[in-house]
Amino acid sequence: MPLTVRDLSESALLERIFPRLARAEAAVVGRGDDAAVLAAPDGRTVISIDTLVQDKDFRLLRENGFATTGYDVGWKCAAQNLSDINAMGARATSLLVSLTLPGETPVEWVEALADGLTDAIEQLGATGCGVIGGDLGGGTEIVVTAAVTGTLEGRAPVLRSGARPGDVVALAGTAGRAAAGLALLESGTDIEDLGEEELGLIATQCRPEPPLEAGPEAARAGARAMLDISDGLIRDAGRIATASSVAIDFDPEALSELARPLRTAGRLLGKSPLEWVLGGGEDHGLLAVFGPEITLPPRFTAVGSVSAGTPRVTVGSQAPASIGWDHFAH
Repeated sequence: MPLTVRDLSESALLERIFPRLARAEAAVVGRGDDAAVLAAPDGRTVISIDTLVQDKDFRLLRENGFATTGYDVGWKCAAQNLSDINAMGARATSLLVSLTLPGETPVEWVEALADGLTDAIEQLGATGCGVIGGDLGGGTEIVVTAAVTGTLEGRAPVLRSGARPGDVVALAGTAGRAAAGLALLESGTDIEDLGEEELGLIATQCRPEPPLEAGPEAARAGARAMLDISDGLIRDAGRIATASSVAIDFDPEALSELARPLRTAGRLLGKSPLEWVLGGGEDHGLLAVFGPEITLPPRFTAVGSVSAGTPRVTVGSQAPASIGWDHFAH
């Protein structure tokens, strides 16, 4: 029988987790005390928080036999939180992680989660970031919550409210891949029947790769507005439009290029790849708005434009059919 969380004390479980976690350079006092202490060189701290809930944000086992590993959940937890800091033009400095675990959770699953956290931090390029502490508790389902801090390194934060008429809307990273991967998982298609391209989409759903260097680069280049695409291109662009009191129009040709790598999966499932591009957000790409006089940073591609008018988002001046993810509508 595999060792489970119920078989260990809290201290014993932490002894297995701590050695697997990356350390934070900014920690003056790290994990092990009642609270951690972080250095804030320019006197400001950027902070965000996000949660993954079993059977809402991930499923441990699907009907087609695909298992979501602890490593996948740890990676995704780190990626989505690091992406929020990236969207402010900041660099992540630390993570605080709270775990709620049923007693029957295998210890190796929890250890793999810690490995996923550390590998995501290191492989995504969050240099100097690490896990400085958190909390352990029991419950009926697995819940992983992480709070992330970051530093602006002396720069002004890039908000959602700075877009102006005439600006260029640009994207760093991918869009629609994670949504296509989720659709493949939920279709019940046997994993062994999928090709390399489709498996790559599933990999993006399980282990997204937000472009973490793009946020600070955009801030240095003079981005006027920016956000992490977590709930879909249309829904999140609408947040910039509302905050900035402008209208945003996406270029259909640019969106068609984003949809091109999703066409095989679309044919397999009888779905429109464009819907995944417009409504899928878990790639954690970065949407930014730049003045027309600014040369876009290398990681960004122009995908739309800003105009005056009632806050709205259109595609080729037409209202889109897909609007994105709503946590309380699914």
